[in-house]
Amino acid sequence: MRTPLARFPRSPITPAVTRAEGVPVRCPVPRVIGEDVPVPVRGGGHVPYANLDHAASAPCLEAVHEAVTRALPYYSSVHRGAGHLSQLTTEAYEEARETVRSFVGAWRRSAVVFTRNTTDAMNLLAHVAPAGTTVVVFETEHHASLLPWRRSVRLPAPASAAEAVAAADRALRECPIGPRLLVVTAASNVTGELWPVEELARVARRNGARIAVDAAQLVPHRPIDITALGVDYVAFSGHKLYAPFGAGVLAGRADWLRAADPYLKGGGASASVGRTTRWTAAPEQRHEAGSPNVLGALALAAACEALSDARDTVAAHEEALLRRLRSGLAELPSVRELRLWGDDAPRVGIVSFTVDGWNAGDVARTLSEEYGIGVRDGRFCAHPFVRHLLDGNDSAVRAGLGLGTSEEHVDRLLHALAELTCTVARAAG
Repeated sequence: MRTPLARFPRSPITPAVTRAEGVPVRCPVPRVIGEDVPVPVRGGGHVPYANLDHAASAPCLEAVHEAVTRALPYYSSVHRGAGHLSQLTTEAYEEARETVRSFVGAWRRSAVVFTRNTTDAMNLLAHVAPAGTTVVVFETEHHASLLPWRRSVRLPAPASAAEAVAAADRALRECPIGPRLLVVTAASNVTGELWPVEELARVARRNGARIAVDAAQLVPHRPIDITALGVDYVAFSGHKLYAPFGAGVLAGRADWLRAADPYLKGGGASASVGRTTRWTAAPEQRHEAGSPNVLGALALAAACEALSDARDTVAAHEEALLRRLRSGLAELPSVRELRLWGDDAPRVGIVSFTVDGWNAGDVARTLSEEYGIGVRDGRFCAHPFVRHLLDGNDSAVRAGLGLGTSEEHVDRLLHALAELTCTVARAAG
């Protein structure tokens, strides 16, 4: 994996980020910025923040912070400057693209386009899909994968992973003649459940279709290799990958990207402008008009490097926390975990639940104000799916685990929920 950070030598004005006194220099789990930020609680005083909202936006990795800090003195224009710093920044930006390519296991001739986030990446894919493309998508998707398409077939929530594969197979066979695209999440942003991406990719190929994977909730927790899986496109966001600097990615086959008009029209996308305009042929530049988010790309690459080097420890850390959380929730009779498939279905560190007698917004607000716990409440930009799980228009609470999560955070949440359910029981009695 190429290392864009190596382009920038250390400078006296950009020292390396140092750890707090007493923290080991080598930590088996990558550390995040702000793990012990104090937050106020009702009644006065402060407690260390228990950030259980990683699924919405993950905090910044120390390694990412260091990469951005180290690059700042050398920051300059990209692809359009003759000066030394411009050349240095351009090389680092393009090497960041190669780091991301390696991170997702993309073929060397695949396109890697930097976007703002997963939503932007999926809208880019919708823009470049040929006219008449039929998109097959499950109602269980995040809105980023559900809404951008001009012509879509929306499938109901499947009762099992096997049913998902069978339903996609039927839908693709029944599609009108023309280009077809299957869009699926790798890990649900509501339940954390892993989808059978490899099997769905085989179904797509068998039916002459392409497959695009929303990996926003997968890549912070698990590796992905789109070449091995047979996936055509993958999209994800830096802000969920511990790189909250406004960058995302669409990576995959280059032909649709090369053939379509630019997603944004302007400098960089144009090779020649006169009475007519000739667009840049390279798919990356064609769809990255304007000055790019250089620091966002470098941050994203730094996160990819850090997580690639610590995949086993990251997975073990999160799986232990997930078991602790789910077993604790199961012991609370008034709490119901949301799941699409069986209790033993593989999943990442995302758990959504409801609390009997409590509105989800009130639960989230109470957890914050009284216990210093951050969670998400609502329908998580997946309204059809949450309605399906709750048989109506209600909302739920979501806990997202990650590198900044500790056993104490999980235990604090379980203790708080136990107290909330006791409050309802006392009021009913």
